[in-house]
Amino acid sequence: HNTLLSGVVPQISLICGPCAGGAAYSPALTDFVIQTRRAQMFITGPNVIKQVTREDVTAEQLGGAEAHMHYSGNIHFIADDDKHAAQIARKLMSFLPSNNTEDPPRVPHEHHVARDEGLNTFLPTDPRRSYDMHEIIKRIVDDADFLDVQAAFAPNIIVGLGRVLGRSVGIVANNPAARAGSLDIDSSDKASRFIRFCDAFNIPILTLVDTPGYFPGVQQEYGGIIRHGAKLLFSYSAATVPKITIIVRKAYGGAYVAMASKDLGADAVAAWPTAEIAVMGAEAAAEVIFKREIADAADKAAKRAELVTLYRETFSNPYVAAGRRMVDDVIEPAESRRFVAFALESLRNKREVRPDKKHGLIPL
Repeated sequence: HNTLLSGVVPQISLICGPCAGGAAYSPALTDFVIQTRRAQMFITGPNVIKQVTREDVTAEQLGGAEAHMHYSGNIHFIADDDKHAAQIARKLMSFLPSNNTEDPPRVPHEHHVARDEGLNTFLPTDPRRSYDMHEIIKRIVDDADFLDVQAAFAPNIIVGLGRVLGRSVGIVANNPAARAGSLDIDSSDKASRFIRFCDAFNIPILTLVDTPGYFPGVQQEYGGIIRHGAKLLFSYSAATVPKITIIVRKAYGGAYVAMASKDLGADAVAAWPTAEIAVMGAEAAAEVIFKREIADAADKAAKRAELVTLYRETFSNPYVAAGRRMVDDVIEPAESRRFVAFALESLRNKREVRPDKKHGLIPL
């Protein structure tokens, strides 16, 4: 029954007590799972685990809300108690349609969209310094009202729901405050699942990009970053809802492509003047391209700085990307909310026909 209704009506599970064994698979098949702090959910309990593997663990450590939020990613929200769980469910449902044939509900709103001058000076002057992308999201959505989904799981990417001029919008954003906003196995899974949900229920997707690339490491490669990372490309490419992208700062290499680029079917792409769109960062690129010039220079540090600036101005700036039609417009940060509102309005009747198929290939 969960499977038959998947993608037809939104499904939300509330875990308010013990949920063990096969019973745990039903909530896992639903779209959102809310677990209270007094509840536990696991397939195999602590006693059986101790008998089989000799591992000593409590029910709370194994299947408590904090464990699922921080480590497994099995749940989307933590509630303090049953009443709080119901409140979260009501808040979540306010963004969603009743079924996949309806548009999400639109709430009353002000038609005027003011400039936000604070965004023009929001980013750190040093491109290597981090910041919290949540602050930009709250400046774009109505009344700074953003429902953060799986907030503590894979925090290097943010997914959640907000409204722009009363319309529900699904938001996917890199967060430089965690792992510099790079993509990894967990963040790819988290974002791709959310994108598939938004596409199923006619919710437009806004993507905010600031990522230096995929997170490097042996464990990432052994863990299957290729197949997990492919889910993100698949989800964006398969989505037929309006897709709006703003490149805030870094968009390097394969991560640029994966984050709702034009090549994956983005309908409207804007870039801030601070955007750097390139195969790699200017510092790394200069070391590779101008290796001989730097080695032969009397003052290597000064030459390196000069060539980094040259590369950034010649290749990385958003105007070059705009000239190659990778970006539709270079906008003032203060105009971001206006850009999103205009794009949503112009794309409200978007229809995209895809070839009929029995099953799509979903990367495992």
